[in-house]
Amino acid sequence: MFILLSLDNMEFMTSISYKVLASSPKSTADSMSIYAVGLDGKDIKLQGAAAKVTGLKSLKLKSLSVSGAYEATSRVSVGSEVLGLIGIGAGITSHSKAREVGGAIGRAFNDVKTINIDIPVASAEIAIALLEGIAIVQYDYNHYKSGEKKPASLKTVNLITSKTVSKSDLNRINVLSIALNQTRDLVNAPGNDLYPAKMAEIVKSQSKIPGVTVEIWDEKKLAKEKCTGILSVGQGSVRGPRLVKITYSPSKAKAHLALVGKGITFDTGGISLKPPLGILGMKYDMAGAATIAQATFAIAKLGLPIKVTAFLCIAENMPSGSATRPTDVITFRNGKTVEVTNTDAEGRLVMADGLVLASELKPDLMIDLATLTGGARVALGNRYTGLMGEDKAVVAIEKAASVAGELVWHMPLAEELFDLLKSDIADMVNSRLGNPAGSMLVGGLFLREFVGLASPKGQERLNWAHLDFATAANNDLAPYGYAVKGATGSMVRTLVTVAEQLATKQKK
Repeated sequence: MFILLSLDNMEFMTSISYKVLASSPKSTADSMSIYAVGLDGKDIKLQGAAAKVTGLKSLKLKSLSVSGAYEATSRVSVGSEVLGLIGIGAGITSHSKAREVGGAIGRAFNDVKTINIDIPVASAEIAIALLEGIAIVQYDYNHYKSGEKKPASLKTVNLITSKTVSKSDLNRINVLSIALNQTRDLVNAPGNDLYPAKMAEIVKSQSKIPGVTVEIWDEKKLAKEKCTGILSVGQGSVRGPRLVKITYSPSKAKAHLALVGKGITFDTGGISLKPPLGILGMKYDMAGAATIAQATFAIAKLGLPIKVTAFLCIAENMPSGSATRPTDVITFRNGKTVEVTNTDAEGRLVMADGLVLASELKPDLMIDLATLTGGARVALGNRYTGLMGEDKAVVAIEKAASVAGELVWHMPLAEELFDLLKSDIADMVNSRLGNPAGSMLVGGLFLREFVGLASPKGQERLNWAHLDFATAANNDLAPYGYAVKGATGSMVRTLVTVAEQLATKQKK
């Protein structure tokens, strides 16, 4: 039985109230005031309102192991009150720094019902980013742990500042935190409970938002629509594949954004079976589909005047007597043929279907998101998402990611590497075994072949970007900054920001 909690039961996602106040409220038994300490050379220096707290000024902070180092947190007793301290080093100098400080506060003090944060913020934008950081880290995946599950203590976050933050800004923080945690819940769910049909069912159950419709394509519909990539990958499993099409159509849409997400609910590698160590973590291989679904829902909840069409390409890649064999040839909806040389390069096969379908709609911007290649981690480590595509789309993603505070790195679509995709019997192979050169880039080149042209007789492709976040979708190390352990929810905020910027650009 699937036990993923519904939105209404998600304690962390529904119960925290974020407020901006001009003055600090009266302290209570279940509240804590949080102040900032920084560094003046090697000395600890009270920052902002902290310098006015008499009892705090008299403490020998170094002897209490208080640090002014960036993100360092501590608690001190001042009379009968316990105060929280957050290190801000030389100061909060950027939006990302503000989110990181917020992340440190959110982790260290979420055992308190109310926190009153009175630290220096230079602008309303910095204040919003600080609150975002707190919200982003409010997540704990404990659905499968036995014993009593204690609800989260943190209920109210008050930021004390003279800067003006609107109700819509605070609402956006709540909407994004819900989207992040819904994404994380899906990605963290084990493959025995989250399979294609179940994932499709959950996404549909979350779609009761004005302007949003959802279609679920089963095997018969996929065959009728010639979605042969998804069918080929999914045919080895007893749990059949699905395509979920989410459409958000506001009445006065300014532009059309198409999203395509990889949704491999578990990836064994198929007949090209992964080694035991490599197979661990493959429940995360549907992070792209989960992310674009929740980003679409967030865009709809925010009421952005942008039409969004999202294609979730969902399958389970299993070895069996019915599984696709290496050297099988697939003919795709757009007529291209692919020789499957590696059934463990399956993500690009399901994504090809989604890209063809999205291309037929001629959107203003098309973005695909996938945990596509191990080569992304080899090239970029654990935190940067690989970004490839057409110039205009790349610029749009880079701008949005910078605003959202997420790390992307523009990688080339090196034309000479396309030779690695040549097949003796078909248009392409899906992987060149034995030659790992530029494997992330080769994945992008493969996907580009399924992006349609902007006009029937033209040469330019549609405005398209490919994001390979096999790097940042899952954090198997300790939490850091405003990243949680496990499924991170990476790229949700960037995609929402893309939609916001697209709407603003079209208005002009």
